[in-house]
Amino acid sequence: MNTPDFTLLNEAGLNLQAIFNIDTLPAKMKADIRQRFDTEQRYRQLILIGHGGKAMWTAMKAAGVAAEHPIDQFSIAITERWLGGLRHAIVYPAETSVGLQALGKLAGWHHASPFMVGINETWGSWYAYRVVVLTDSDFVPTPPQVTTSPCTACLDQPCLAACPAGALNGGFDLQKCIAYRKTPTSRCKATCVARITCPVASDHRYSDEQIAHTYSISMRMIERYYD
Repeated sequence: MNTPDFTLLNEAGLNLQAIFNIDTLPAKMKADIRQRFDTEQRYRQLILIGHGGKAMWTAMKAAGVAAEHPIDQFSIAITERWLGGLRHAIVYPAETSVGLQALGKLAGWHHASPFMVGINETWGSWYAYRVVVLTDSDFVPTPPQVTTSPCTACLDQPCLAACPAGALNGGFDLQKCIAYRKTPTSRCKATCVARITCPVASDHRYSDEQIAHTYSISMRMIERYYD
């Protein structure tokens, strides 16, 4: 097996990588991947690529990407450049995809947070899944990170009180969240007040521009599907 060189990905801010052998994935996940994306079993590995912190956004802006979905375009272009001539299939971002949170849990990146965004000790909630790709590579698989949720040690839980919709009291209430975000005076149209109040790894918090970009996308989805 080969040890992958992640330098190109890291320099582009795609600084989270996890390599899985498809045949060693949980049975249900493996079957789903084979049935939906790889019926001929052409690929041996699945690679999960993400970003933590601010570096990816900075690199993307410096590259001058102009597209409807600039992060997706940038992430795919860098990933394919990194893969070189390896046979591969991008399965995320795409119209149908594998379960990102399930893969994140396998990698040891993902713990649930009260405000329904993944969180971990290193990056807080300021990380995201960017690309899932199937390859015929023979890389050394990545051992999972062994971490605990930072929320378990957060006694004050300021995110709960900060949510202006009151959507985190007694568990996440999606309908309250959506209803509040749609109001004309909502403080969460281009951000999540609860999320930015979270103290975990706050030094990695995205720029206001990146936060607004992310939440404007979800706001458009709300306006489209929750009339």
